[in-house]
Amino acid sequence: MYENFAELYAIIKATEKLEKAYVRDIISSSEYETECQKLIAHFKTLAFTLKDTVPSIERFADTYKMDCPAAINRLVTSGVPATVEHRAAAATSATNSAAIVAECVQNFITAMDSLKLNMVAVDQVHPLLSDLSASLNKLGILPPDFEGKMKMKEWISRLSKMGAADELTEQQARQLHFDLESSYNSFMAALPSACT
Repeated sequence: MYENFAELYAIIKATEKLEKAYVRDIISSSEYETECQKLIAHFKTLAFTLKDTVPSIERFADTYKMDCPAAINRLVTSGVPATVEHRAAAATSATNSAAIVAECVQNFITAMDSLKLNMVAVDQVHPLLSDLSASLNKLGILPPDFEGKMKMKEWISRLSKMGAADELTEQQARQLHFDLESSYNSFMAALPSACT
């Protein structure tokens, strides 16, 4: 048990250091994103293992006097790297925009199809929604408050609070599929007006 506690402590501390390094521009965005995704994956696995022993990560951090607000936000609240969450709206060329639009469409369809195939475990759904969110954030022509971005962020946050092996209920899966479909329709509707 103490070995698992030590691992959890180390992951939280490492995430805090990584967040500070990223904010101070000591680490590149791509290095940050790769390392952060690894830490989030390790955290989710360990948090699931310790869910009975450590019901609240915030309480664990308080008990061991860990002053790690950025790590708690990244691991517990957000569940995705900051680069995914706040993708810089860089100007992209027409070719690059078309590739990103195609990536978004692919990610929408993949996520909807996986739900139709009854892939409802958190560790199956979360990566698909993260990829979709990342591709939507890459597309500079969408406003920051675009429906699809907001709904994916809400679902990612909700899934981040669940264990990796937990499964969506039939009602949750149906709601997620509905949200994906309505976001996809909004996405397709936004394209012509954004491109003209």
